[in-house]
Amino acid sequence: MMNLEQFKSILTGKINPEIAGSASYRLSSVMVVIYGKTPSVIMIEKPQTMKFHAGEIAFPGGKIDPEDSDLLATAIRETSEEIGLKISSENVIGQLEPVVTLNSRFMILPFVCILDDIPKLVANSEVENILHIELEKLLETIKDDDDPEHNRIDEMFTFEFEDKIIWGASARILKQIHSRVNS
Repeated sequence: MMNLEQFKSILTGKINPEIAGSASYRLSSVMVVIYGKTPSVIMIEKPQTMKFHAGEIAFPGGKIDPEDSDLLATAIRETSEEIGLKISSENVIGQLEPVVTLNSRFMILPFVCILDDIPKLVANSEVENILHIELEKLLETIKDDDDPEHNRIDEMFTFEFEDKIIWGASARILKQIHSRVNS
């Protein structure tokens, strides 16, 4: 069983909140929040009424706003707005490789934040449910889905939590964590 320090050691890295070669995409960022004695990750379930990615399981985050200084500021702002979690840039230990969405043409830069514990979270209207998922157990549910439609940009992976399937960009983010943990 991995502890928070082990995840921190594996996921700590350089932070560069800019993405090169992203002109044909809409820029966004997410925050991968890992916390607790038994390391858990915070994910959200989006409402069915959303314009993009309705009903999907995702990380807190969203598209860059003109007032955001960079994509890290976007992830911090969106996490605060969506789930009420205030994160300082000092808690952000690294980032993962950008991932793209097939249909909505977003390029997403995932940042990683490690916290010992978190306060009670409150969802806004963009969030149907806040999910607290034991990270190591989630990573063990990986499935390699041989779906030619999704293989256009990257391998398609899925993860499972309770009766929910995590797929798409969120699964590709989790796959990066899975690869680092298992390397």
